[in-house]
Amino acid sequence: MGSCTAVIGANGAGKSSLLRTLSGLVKATSGSASWGDVDLLKLPTSEIVRHGVAHVPEGRSVIAELSVEENLNLGALWRGKDPDVAITKSEVLDLFPRLGERLKQGADSLSGGERQMLAIGRALMARPKLLLLDEPSLGLAPIVIEQIFHTIDTMRKATGLTVVLVEQNAMSALGIANHAIVLSLGKIVASGEANAIAADDSLRHAYLGY
Repeated sequence: MGSCTAVIGANGAGKSSLLRTLSGLVKATSGSASWGDVDLLKLPTSEIVRHGVAHVPEGRSVIAELSVEENLNLGALWRGKDPDVAITKSEVLDLFPRLGERLKQGADSLSGGERQMLAIGRALMARPKLLLLDEPSLGLAPIVIEQIFHTIDTMRKATGLTVVLVEQNAMSALGIANHAIVLSLGKIVASGEANAIAADDSLRHAYLGY
């Protein structure tokens, strides 16, 4: 079963910057980030993708001018003529049935929740082993947030996918995570089992604001 690590903290703590660094969008000046037998911080983004890392940035960044299916296909571009791409697409559509109902529609016609599903689905088309998710609940209605988090939890349990989840909605993130890291001003101030972090009143008051 895959693991999920929640990265939580106040605005400006460095959560999104951490994911951008792991995916190669921001270059680190020091340190290391081991994934398997490689140091992600020493690789260009293209090589990071080939080592099984996919990043879903904050903001549901789909290409509005393309159809739902075309957006999904973009996620598998690096796989070339891999015959299993069709199988992957079927698995993604099983996770997100709404996308299957809207394959030929333009991405600009989707709701906010559907765009988030599409952004995650496109990342999954690369068949990642590590999925970096940045604020998947941002701007979504509570019922849609519940659906998104349920799908993330189901996905990683079913596939063995490792998930690093940056999320302002700390309690929702901690509810599906095994492990948690609390960031403050770019530094780790606490880490441990997610349920222990969730139960620590001093951490919640000092760094999470509730």
